[in-house]
Amino acid sequence: MNEKITAANLCKAIGALPKNQYFDYLSSSKSRVKVISVSYPEGPIKITRYATDRGSSPSDKTETISSTMLWRVANAIAPDLPINLDRVLGASYNTRSALETLIVHTPEFYYCYPGRVENTGVKPSVKKGHKHLLWQPSKPHKNGVSSSVETKFVVSELPSVSAIYEALVLPEKQEETLDIAVQRRHAQIQIALLKIGQHLQFRTHIAKNDHSILYNERRIGEMDGVIQDLHTEKVISSHTDGVNAAKLIDCVWFRNSRFMPAVIEIEQSTGVRSGLVRMKNFQDLIPPLQTRWVIAAPDEDREKVLQNIRMPQFESLQAKFFPYSAIEELYSLCQRRKIRGVNDEFLDCFME
Repeated sequence: MNEKITAANLCKAIGALPKNQYFDYLSSSKSRVKVISVSYPEGPIKITRYATDRGSSPSDKTETISSTMLWRVANAIAPDLPINLDRVLGASYNTRSALETLIVHTPEFYYCYPGRVENTGVKPSVKKGHKHLLWQPSKPHKNGVSSSVETKFVVSELPSVSAIYEALVLPEKQEETLDIAVQRRHAQIQIALLKIGQHLQFRTHIAKNDHSILYNERRIGEMDGVIQDLHTEKVISSHTDGVNAAKLIDCVWFRNSRFMPAVIEIEQSTGVRSGLVRMKNFQDLIPPLQTRWVIAAPDEDREKVLQNIRMPQFESLQAKFFPYSAIEELYSLCQRRKIRGVNDEFLDCFME
């Protein structure tokens, strides 16, 4: 029995579902989903869906389940261990329920309702829990049908760990001229990215105009791992125009003297297109490099981000969406588990 499942395994199982068939959601929404195509080995998967309880009918509109989404789910799966896809994916994907529906109709997956611990402050009790998926590769059921199973598991319903930001002070000129709530959130995400970079052993470039932000009574530009002068980074140092173009980009990660794992623009309020323009300008002024061009933005801006990164003028970026929830999930994971030794591909599990 395999002890680990991959995105390729999920693609293969979903691709083997009965063709041209709609599958009913497990929820009360009365929605249905059908597989249009599967790109092997690891996705994406094209689907179409509609809600029968809203009077709608099947259409030609398609949506995508990305390979990144499949990998995030695959990485959370273990034999005989219930998982809740909403918790695994957070608010990062609007096709969560569709993917859950397809997975549970494949032979090795069941759905179950583990008990949940409820603590009212008097005495903990066990109540009926929420729907979970359960991988049981040793007990396959019929392909194309969903099947439930009883489980003795009890899960905690405690909320996931929040990212905690310590004392943060913005420079006076920013507090005077910008919306303080917007600017503070931008700075929080910048600090989270810096901390993630530290744990993954990256050196981090922070936009020059943000170096004076104070965090724990220390300027962010003086923190460990922050690059003081981009001209010292060998991978781009000989391209002066490119270096100048990168100075106002929110975050650029460097590893060793040969790699640039990601270029990230944080779009809290200025609009997605401005960040894409800055990254495209930077890309045009440096030699071709294998990197990730990334827009970090609030989860609720997902559709706006995806719409902009698909514009023809930004096609060469092949940009990724890094939702705030995924950034803070990774930040929290780094803080609690002190991650070391993972490769750059680990980042792809958190980006769309």
